[in-house]
Amino acid sequence: MKFPIALQPYTIREELKQDFLGSFTKVAEIGYRAVEAGPPPEGITIDEMKAHFDRIGLQVMGCHAGLEQLTDGLDQLIDFLALFGAKYVAMSYRFDSREAVLEAAEKFNAVGAAAKARGVQFLYHNHDWEFRQFDGESALDILLAATDPELVKLELDVYWAQKGGEDPAQYLRKLKGRCPVLHVKDMEPGEERFFAEVGEGVLNFAEILKAAEEIGTEWLVVEQDACRRPAFESIAISYRNLTGMGVVAP
Repeated sequence: MKFPIALQPYTIREELKQDFLGSFTKVAEIGYRAVEAGPPPEGITIDEMKAHFDRIGLQVMGCHAGLEQLTDGLDQLIDFLALFGAKYVAMSYRFDSREAVLEAAEKFNAVGAAAKARGVQFLYHNHDWEFRQFDGESALDILLAATDPELVKLELDVYWAQKGGEDPAQYLRKLKGRCPVLHVKDMEPGEERFFAEVGEGVLNFAEILKAAEEIGTEWLVVEQDACRRPAFESIAISYRNLTGMGVVAP
């Protein structure tokens, strides 16, 4: 049970504002093989980003984007992903009714088809609100049933699944062949259920990672929406704990 480990740079968003390229150097020094990152900010070209990533041995394995970017700017975004050899593009959304989920499913199928035509897999990333029930069925279950499993796969976030009332490992086992990328973060005990570094909280990562292997997950992506420690310290703890669990691919 070994996985390549990537970082979702939202965790270090403030640090990136201060030193975009230097922050990624620190990520690589911790041991991360890849990041889930989009194009660079103004003032840094894509070619400069690529050259820097090549120097530090870091790859882009995918990115997140909004629906507008995925409809109006998909070709440009996929050009960026292709340059880095990335395979995934993910997005999140909000639904306030069953009808809204079904309408979104049509859009996601279309985006997924356009992305797949260019060799990129579209992923949907959940939070806790997708586990809200509409007519006795969660929004996420409705979405998965209404989308083509080859065009729309899931990037399950285990923290948000837990917060939404699901057992992440059990939910993963329903997703065989449909969850190539897993977002991993942990949860502090107590009422606040604040974010924690992987292995420092209450989530059962032994079961989660076992389930991930069973269903064919390819990547683990560390993300921590908010940290009590400095962000680089937090991502280093998560990486170290995953290494200690024996699941980090060489």
